[in-house]
Amino acid sequence: MYWQVALVVFGFMILAFVVAQLIKDNSIVDVFWGPGFIIVTVFSLVMAPDYDLRKIIVAFLVMIWGLRLTIFLFQRNKGKGEDFRYNKLRKTWKNITFRSFLQIFILQGLFMYIISFPIWYINYHPGEPLSTYDTVGLLIFGIGFIFEILGDMQLSYFKQSSSNRGKLMTKGLWKYTRHPNYFGEVLIWWGIWFYAVGIPYGWITVIGPVTITILLRFVSGIPLLEKRLSQYPNWPAYTQKTAPFFPFVKWL
Repeated sequence: MYWQVALVVFGFMILAFVVAQLIKDNSIVDVFWGPGFIIVTVFSLVMAPDYDLRKIIVAFLVMIWGLRLTIFLFQRNKGKGEDFRYNKLRKTWKNITFRSFLQIFILQGLFMYIISFPIWYINYHPGEPLSTYDTVGLLIFGIGFIFEILGDMQLSYFKQSSSNRGKLMTKGLWKYTRHPNYFGEVLIWWGIWFYAVGIPYGWITVIGPVTITILLRFVSGIPLLEKRLSQYPNWPAYTQKTAPFFPFVKWL
């Protein structure tokens, strides 16, 4: 199943690349992110040697997360053109088509393959009885899902008000962490990982949640966004009193 999942992932990302070329918008890759995990989940579930409650629960959780994220990103990005991150790359990269293919779509395909490791590991192995790990996983996933949804909703409502134009969001969950949606996203994948721990040697799939944690916290998530947010006048004061990622923990 390992190589078959890889073929599905990279085939899907090649499709995303083709769409991006047609509409001249590389940020469409973000909209394809959620559906990619849904496809991996469904494919690996169809290929599973058997079906058990753990597989069904994980599939359901991934699907509601993926559908919610896809709808949210599509509505947020609709009619706004290419996201500033990708537009900046378009202006600075030479041979934009080739580099976009490798460094945006294929690279994100690789990340998708790694991050989804717990999912297809669960589906690849014969069913095991549910355990305490599954309960912990559901709890962590639930907290993460709430953080992601509320964080996105609060920011969207804030931006919809003309009186907040040019202002920094510092209320709601954003009062306790500068990136509640990213924090929620990371918790979601740690929650999925706990389901894999209930299977023999499932702990080895820890590379999945570790990868998304590093990416969002130290690479392409928070660092890029905070570089842009630093233009706000009250940004220094906000960073002094608000944790960057983990609520209330200013060093994390």
